[in-house]
Amino acid sequence: MTTPAAIQAALQGNNALPLRSPRQVMDLERLGAMHQSRLSFMRTLVRRIMRERWQIAPVKLTLDEQGYGTVIYEINAPHGLFSFVLFSSYLSPEDRNDRVIATQWDLTMALVEGKVDATYLEQLRDNVPKQEAGRVDSRVFVLSRANRSARNFEYVVDQLAKGQQPDIDKIADVGYLYRTTAVYGSGKLGMADWEKVKHCWPDFSRPFSAEMFVCLMLRNFSLFQAEHIARFKSPETFQPMKPEIKRYFGIGNSTGLGMAPYLINHPLLINQWIEMRELGLARVRVLGNIDHRVQQHFQELLTRCVVHTEQTRTEDEWQTQNNRQVLEDLALLQAKSAEGVESWDGLLQWSESSCSLQGQELLVSILLELYPELVDDLEDYYSAEEFLDLDPLMPVSELQRVIEQRYDWALAIDFSESGAKETFWYRSEEKMEPRLGNTEREQGKEKQMALGVGYAVRKCYDQLCEYVREYPEHTTARFMVARPKLRGIVRRIQSMNRCVYGDIQANLLERDVLPMHLLRAKLAFFGVSKFDPRSKLWVRNTMFQGAPLLEDIGRTFNDDWFMPLAPQL
Repeated sequence: MTTPAAIQAALQGNNALPLRSPRQVMDLERLGAMHQSRLSFMRTLVRRIMRERWQIAPVKLTLDEQGYGTVIYEINAPHGLFSFVLFSSYLSPEDRNDRVIATQWDLTMALVEGKVDATYLEQLRDNVPKQEAGRVDSRVFVLSRANRSARNFEYVVDQLAKGQQPDIDKIADVGYLYRTTAVYGSGKLGMADWEKVKHCWPDFSRPFSAEMFVCLMLRNFSLFQAEHIARFKSPETFQPMKPEIKRYFGIGNSTGLGMAPYLINHPLLINQWIEMRELGLARVRVLGNIDHRVQQHFQELLTRCVVHTEQTRTEDEWQTQNNRQVLEDLALLQAKSAEGVESWDGLLQWSESSCSLQGQELLVSILLELYPELVDDLEDYYSAEEFLDLDPLMPVSELQRVIEQRYDWALAIDFSESGAKETFWYRSEEKMEPRLGNTEREQGKEKQMALGVGYAVRKCYDQLCEYVREYPEHTTARFMVARPKLRGIVRRIQSMNRCVYGDIQANLLERDVLPMHLLRAKLAFFGVSKFDPRSKLWVRNTMFQGAPLLEDIGRTFNDDWFMPLAPQL
């Protein structure tokens, strides 16, 4: 198989279309305008499960009439056996809380390596329902919890018990039966760390595939549990849910600031994600043949995106305006392409002058959807070795040039302006979750997280310029001896200079910084849809809506659940 690097070299070596520039792609607002695509992690996970025909079946199912009890699914994947263990408990209304400060949930669950015997099950039962207050061992590599949807769960149970189907319009308002408030992995609470997962369990060796799998299993259980309770409630009249309605249910998710620092703290990994997406787009621009079938499919996807956006409900005015703008952009794209498209590159350039960032990035996702044969192999290249290496032999004059060329965006920021350093990021002592503080009104700046990359580069550059004037022939090693506190940012600067993308080009310390852009970017890579911000600091969204069901494994699969629509019954 030809590697992405080889194809990229071929594209650029033939004076063909280059990748989009870091200045364009790594702009914070553009990252916040990204949408799900066929390279999003949910899509790649489902493709893998369906193609490899994983065997997933319950081996323990002890639920009472109210759906409370214990469930164990065993997962036979190509490279190993795993267990998904779930505990369902009664949760009183006064204890129901979707925030991270909650201590009780309707469901708690864990993904475990190997079979789970009675002894190990009791060990999990003593710890998994406690979540952060418990401790697990390294056989566990994902831990999560979820709460029922107050608007949907009982309604769906009642409908099925009466022998009726849920109303599609009501599902469109809230497209899930459960929503998860946290999915933990990567060594937290005693779990296996990412290095162990990546090297020991190849079935989950792609970034976040294990976490996405837990959400997929939660979605499956939510549908099973609703039918289980309804069957006991009224066995004479009960009717199961129709498969097309089941597929329209996803899993709800509430995401806050906890996700934002990841994009800053893992620049090499983020570079890899962005580069694979941009390489897919470059392939389409150069190699994407445009015939009548492709033109028709393109128009169908535009129409699907219109309907999907119209079916997205939110009470947030900012997001409502974004959705209106997307609909306007889609109307322009439909009109522009109605007479035929001669080149995708021309259409992309036209969109950059005629559409909003939201519309431009949605067009990128649509183009990736058109050419699975050009895009899908890139899903195997989403991992990266995350070592920020110091090059001690680099002359300080070269280090200075690297900053001037690579970080010109940071040098262009005037950090002396009012509000330029007003925000600081820190972790709360209670839950160790990221929070935002204001330097003018709050204490704690000395405990801030190192997320102000632009400001750190600026300070490094100023000190470096003074040093170069005095010692122009010195190496970086000598500079590090003189300025040891700058070692971290110099290591980052040198490492990121070997990447195409990576650093987000924005001042995250600025007074009016919008963390929602960071959340949107990472969630788009996950593959979520239907963003519903509850403030500028957290957002509700829907996962796996439209995805195949577990009972679909082994059947014909064409991977066509991009921007899912309400079923027409």
